[in-house]
Amino acid sequence: MSHDEVLRELGEKTAAALAMGGPEKLAERKAQGLLNARERIDYLVDAESFVETGRFARAIRPEVRHKTPADGKIAGFARIGGREVALVSNDFTVLGASSSVVNMKKIKHVKQTASKRGLPLILLGESSGARMPDRMGAAGRAIIAQDPTEYQRLRETPWVSALLGQCYGSSTWYSAMSDFVVMRKGAIMAIASPNVTSIAIGKPIDPEDLGGWKLLTGVSGLADLAVDTDEQALDAIKRFLSYLPSHNMEPPPEHPVPAGSDEPCHKVLEILPESRNKVYDVRKIIAAIADLDSAFELKERYGRSVSTVLARLDGKSVGFIANNPLFKGGALDADACQKVTSFMVLCDSFNVPLVFLVDVPGFLIGLEGEMRGMPGKVINWMNALTQVTVPRITVIMRKNYGQAFINMAGGKNTDEVACWPMADLGFMDPAVSVNVLYGVKREDDPERFKQLVAEVERDT
Repeated sequence: MSHDEVLRELGEKTAAALAMGGPEKLAERKAQGLLNARERIDYLVDAESFVETGRFARAIRPEVRHKTPADGKIAGFARIGGREVALVSNDFTVLGASSSVVNMKKIKHVKQTASKRGLPLILLGESSGARMPDRMGAAGRAIIAQDPTEYQRLRETPWVSALLGQCYGSSTWYSAMSDFVVMRKGAIMAIASPNVTSIAIGKPIDPEDLGGWKLLTGVSGLADLAVDTDEQALDAIKRFLSYLPSHNMEPPPEHPVPAGSDEPCHKVLEILPESRNKVYDVRKIIAAIADLDSAFELKERYGRSVSTVLARLDGKSVGFIANNPLFKGGALDADACQKVTSFMVLCDSFNVPLVFLVDVPGFLIGLEGEMRGMPGKVINWMNALTQVTVPRITVIMRKNYGQAFINMAGGKNTDEVACWPMADLGFMDPAVSVNVLYGVKREDDPERFKQLVAEVERDT
């Protein structure tokens, strides 16, 4: 073949790959207000920085090769804010971006390269699950599970997932392994599709009940943030990565300190009520302490009695773990334990110092907590805390009672402890102590109860 013929063939293959699933499917997505797989990449990364790998890959089965451009998963490398990243964008217009023998090799290559070169990995999820014809029967079983590291996560570089449509199979697994998961409302994430699940359980199931944004952000906690549009999800990815280094062997990037960042902190006591029985939103205190507009909360709808927030102090990334009395009085439940453990692992993995803001009445004890394995979650938290290597500082703002004193980085579980003048430390709330130790209740003898509470409070 002549050079001209070779180049013409290359142009034809390129055009076919860029056409994805064809004009009709792309127009349908556009009418729904959804970006396609390549538009998502273009929006996310720096202009003209994307270099694709495996562009001409096709399905392994001859009968479908003609309709599988890039085999449904667009992979490659790019820059975001000048920093290199690796990414995979699922193309739902090509066989529902189903996972195949070929396209999983593309994902493996991108993952391995990201690990070797120290690049964050971004996965833009929208997949119908496994491509069943590739995997049927004994022969199909023989070609999978040949890589025991396929679902290994070593936390060498940050992983980010976006749930941007139907997400089953690999999109689900990689989301569950990611450091940050953002979800567009209307997207669904589950092990299997509603159709497959309905057949398995013998009754119909609503997709939102199976894996909608309210479930994932508020019940399971598998998603960190829910947004309204694809663009908002991609913006959230950019913002999350701005707090983290590209890999675990370097510090997080520093940012200029916005003008006026030192002013709000002088009004902290206007936020904190004088009475320890009055509630407030601790996120307002975080916003006042941190650099202006730098607070980025993770899992806001999950385990709400504690807030986990990435932010900056003097331009440097920090992670805030703060009891939030606005929810359950700040008492820590099973979800809060899991949330804090996950956040500590994130920050410690990528060299982000931790700041504990403490105002905690203790753990939320009771039947529900025991049924949900609360003791195990408390100890998982403690075990993670003992292995944290980044700097930790603990600020006791108001009350700090019981086992929660230890879990919220009290004593030798932190590098430094600072107490505000209104700090109140004790084994338990003074009023509860009087009830337990002296058997005196407020309603039985108000004067005696008040006297005993005052005595107990002298030692807190």
